[in-house]
Amino acid sequence: MQIHADVQHKTVQTGGVTTRYFTFGHGPRQLVILPGLSVQSVMGAAEAVARDYQCLAKDFTVLLPDRRQQPPAGYTMDQMARDTAAALQAAGCEHACFFGASQGGMLAMLIAARHPQLVEKLALGSTAARLTPAAQAVVARWIDLARQENAPALYAAFGQAIYPPAVWEQARPLLAEAARTVTREELARFVVLAGALPAFNGARALASVTCPVLLLGDDRDELFGLPAMEEMAGCLQANPRVETHVTHGYGHAAYDLAPGYKERLADFFA
Repeated sequence: MQIHADVQHKTVQTGGVTTRYFTFGHGPRQLVILPGLSVQSVMGAAEAVARDYQCLAKDFTVLLPDRRQQPPAGYTMDQMARDTAAALQAAGCEHACFFGASQGGMLAMLIAARHPQLVEKLALGSTAARLTPAAQAVVARWIDLARQENAPALYAAFGQAIYPPAVWEQARPLLAEAARTVTREELARFVVLAGALPAFNGARALASVTCPVLLLGDDRDELFGLPAMEEMAGCLQANPRVETHVTHGYGHAAYDLAPGYKERLADFFA
């Protein structure tokens, strides 16, 4: 399947922080995709991401930043959002549509609140204004497995949490293969990035967002389901330009699995 534009890998430095990112598409508008938490860097999946989002590549120049290199111990979501916004600005982002999934959605809502000049429209998928006790327990399990350097068990726990059962069974061999390539450094980085989640509370940030917002959730999301989407909608009640879209049966990873998901984003950003 042809990609509309070649993927370009780039690096930017701001204030002593190094951030890798990739771009694709040559459209006149800018789109930022903020991915969720992952064990290994999303940079290795650049071609697959460009292929999945090719319906947007004609109208947008797409930027997808990784998390900063070597995040410090005790790294918070606020610091992550600050570093991500600085990297995007240094990369030439001026006024863009934003799509954030899972942890990336949390970053996107913080950036939209604190840097409103950067965000034209905001789409938030499979995310939440805060973690419920059940979600905190899942993340704590991931962190424990990463600290134990048990990559196979971590990938299994991760896959079971984000995929519906049928997809998990299909994905199991691929995740097991990926687990064999994980390094100690990647596990240590995952611990830091995942460790920022439990204390996150984006309710106040969401309440101050004034740009158009699209909330996307799935009724089988075991991490951030429809109650999380309803809570975010409540935080946004003063914003008259909020839309919601619910998918059915695709779990937390609906942003990768649900048919028409990318086209729904394209319609919103149009």
